[in-house]
Amino acid sequence: MAEPQVPTPRQPSSLLRRRAASFGYAFRGVWASLRTEVHLWFHAAATVVVVGLGLYCGLARWEWVAVALAVGAVWCAELVNTAIEAVVNLVSPEYHPLAGRAKDVAAGAVLVMALAALAVGLLIFGPRLWAELGW
Repeated sequence: MAEPQVPTPRQPSSLLRRRAASFGYAFRGVWASLRTEVHLWFHAAATVVVVGLGLYCGLARWEWVAVALAVGAVWCAELVNTAIEAVVNLVSPEYHPLAGRAKDVAAGAVLVMALAALAVGLLIFGPRLWAELGW
């Protein structure tokens, strides 16, 4: 009769390696999306502009928090949209109304978040830019 195998405790170094690898997979996913998704290039350019504008305007800490959360939320929405589109394309290569609806709803989530980020940007940068332009 075989003795039951007792699981050995996980070694901290292998646990840390797996955690580090998961970050690598995440960065690989972002990079792959950047290479293939035109909308992410737009978001990347907008991020650079917003950060530059924030530095120029000398944003307060709470304003940076709002801008960072808005930018991060748009990026998250776009990455989730990209993942949903990939899965839908995998499981439904031919057109199906439900597949189309899933893609439309995911794209709608990006639109809603982008509009919310635009509102944050207008609230934070608007008064400064109007003052700069003398309005």
